[in-house]
Amino acid sequence: MKISFAEPAPVKSGTAVVAVAAGGKLMPAARDLDKAAGGALTKAIKASRFDGEIRQTLDVPAPAGVKLDRIVLLGLGKEKEIDDLAAESLGGTIVAKLNAMGAKGAAVNLDGKADPARVALGATLRAYRFDKYRTKESAKDKPSLSALTVMSESPAKARRAFGPLAKVADGVAFTRDLVSEPANVIFPATLAREAKKLEKLGVKVRVFDEKQLKKMGAGALLGVAQGSARPARMVVMQWSGGKKDAAPVAFVGKGVTFDTGGISLKPPGGMEDMKWDMGGSGVVIGLMKALAGRKAKVNAVGVVGLVENMPSGTAQRPGDIVKSMSGQTIEVLNTDAEGRLVLADALWYTQKEFKPRLMVDLATLTGAIIIALGHEHAGMMSNDDDLAEKLLAAGISTGEKLWRMPLADAYDKAIDCDIADMKNIGGRDAGSITAAQFLQRFVNEVPWAHLDIAGVTWSKKDAPTIPKGGTGFGVRLLDRFVADNYEGK
Repeated sequence: MKISFAEPAPVKSGTAVVAVAAGGKLMPAARDLDKAAGGALTKAIKASRFDGEIRQTLDVPAPAGVKLDRIVLLGLGKEKEIDDLAAESLGGTIVAKLNAMGAKGAAVNLDGKADPARVALGATLRAYRFDKYRTKESAKDKPSLSALTVMSESPAKARRAFGPLAKVADGVAFTRDLVSEPANVIFPATLAREAKKLEKLGVKVRVFDEKQLKKMGAGALLGVAQGSARPARMVVMQWSGGKKDAAPVAFVGKGVTFDTGGISLKPPGGMEDMKWDMGGSGVVIGLMKALAGRKAKVNAVGVVGLVENMPSGTAQRPGDIVKSMSGQTIEVLNTDAEGRLVLADALWYTQKEFKPRLMVDLATLTGAIIIALGHEHAGMMSNDDDLAEKLLAAGISTGEKLWRMPLADAYDKAIDCDIADMKNIGGRDAGSITAAQFLQRFVNEVPWAHLDIAGVTWSKKDAPTIPKGGTGFGVRLLDRFVADNYEGK
């Protein structure tokens, strides 16, 4: 879908989207259309339940005397409600409505009540669709909208503001694509290949294969991968947009491209969802695309550990002991608690190799976080209050909300082990927290936050800026986190 910006002007063809405030109050562009249509818009509102509530829509066939196909009334709600997130949701609502109507093009005039660049961003995010495998889809089932014009008093200013936002949207779309692909298409080697595409944007990408990982001592990560015919990979991405000697910010992602649970086999119901157990790595790759795409003035490192967790004659067994890259030993009591083993080596490598100013890891790590928080927030655990506050603020700004969970010695003791340095599970109680305590043993003194995104990586229903499927949750959050706190510093 092509997005463009133009100065406010009467729409002479196609579909016009105009604004109505709370209480059914027509805004100026809507009033002009209503006058030209002999009061048809006012009559339509009175004959409906439409009252201008935010994101409410009313489709009005263009009456005689108006050279349009249709008019869509869009509710703005109360003026104080329209912040950046509301503007984005309005843009997403417009796209969903226009596609449902079968409109091919439309012009949007919200009378300056919503940031046009943010409206365009919301429209772009909602227009995403993963349809590459649909071969028998009829034309009426496909999105119809190919062009959207957003009116602005300063189109050039809106265009400039939208430029970097569009690059972030590209990163979100890339993450959604990766998460949506089936596991016979995306596995460690092919996901690493996708990450290599970032080299075109100036990202330095290095891929470590199984032999190199073994030499590096990545026994925790390799233990997860040993049951699969698909060999493991670790990918390191570097974006150098900041000061030459500035320590980087680092992001680490869990990339289990399919998770059967291994020998601790998962039940079959819903196992197909485990194609997106690489969601954390997808976010890190999409984030690096966003930062490079908009030429962020920061040094950033992305590290993803990529494995497939399969049961076989060579698979890791419950009770096995592995030696991690840190030298610490781990008794593997449950092979379905595998993501933390992958992250253990990836986190250790990151802090040792790059000496970052901070590390944030992302992982679809535990079902327990869904029990605790549902699908509204991602869980966050951190060893640094300042880092945690910055992430929480970025989450509020982008609508990708976090909820901080505790870390404490009492939880850490739950993973102590009689025959190794630690065990990979701490029992049923506080499962998300004990998983984070496990990870904390591999970060040393680096300011660190762990984001458990198991409940927010995939959506089974549409939202204003998120069509059902892969959400890309985390790309916008971390891009804003970087932009607000670390660029140019």
